[in-house]
Amino acid sequence: MREHDIEPIRGLPGDLPPGEAILWQGAPDAWVFARSALGARWIGGYFVALVGWALVSGTPLGALLTAGFGVLAMGLVYGFALLVARSTVYTITNRRVVLRVGVALSKCINLPLVKLGGADLRALGAGYGDIALSLQGSSMLGYAMLWPHARPFRLAKPQPMLRALPNAADAAGILAKATAAIVPLQQRSEAAPAATAARPVMGAREATA
Repeated sequence: MREHDIEPIRGLPGDLPPGEAILWQGAPDAWVFARSALGARWIGGYFVALVGWALVSGTPLGALLTAGFGVLAMGLVYGFALLVARSTVYTITNRRVVLRVGVALSKCINLPLVKLGGADLRALGAGYGDIALSLQGSSMLGYAMLWPHARPFRLAKPQPMLRALPNAADAAGILAKATAAIVPLQQRSEAAPAATAARPVMGAREATA
């Protein structure tokens, strides 16, 4: 039995509470993830340059060894990307975004929609893309906790990122609609107590007279 076989709902730590529904689920594409998140093209280009330099320098054995190390490095990169793709599930509900992530140690990160300050879509070509989520207020999420599902170089205030998504624009549209639907509800629920407190209490003057 695999670790995730005991999940009551795929990608979620428990059953959905009443009134919550799954709007979308997805996972990274392994090959796109390797290129966009792990820099597979840069790593491959680096080893190609080293092999070329060795050949120009007249050291065929060095070129052969370098090529071997390059193949090993690329195998590790794409192998890790495949593990990430298999262990990751991104979920958007009408109340939150959930990231089930972790290759060696699985964890679920819950992001309530009312805490989202924005979402940035970065197109990667052929319909693939990343969605970075900015959070309002303080957060206990660290960059190391989120990586590789974190926006690059945002160390001071890490931003969770849905990585290498097929049909990323569709996922971004669903997230935008869900957030737009829940924020007015939250604002109304917060405004109701304030309006009640501000309303004058009938008969208060007579009771104190």
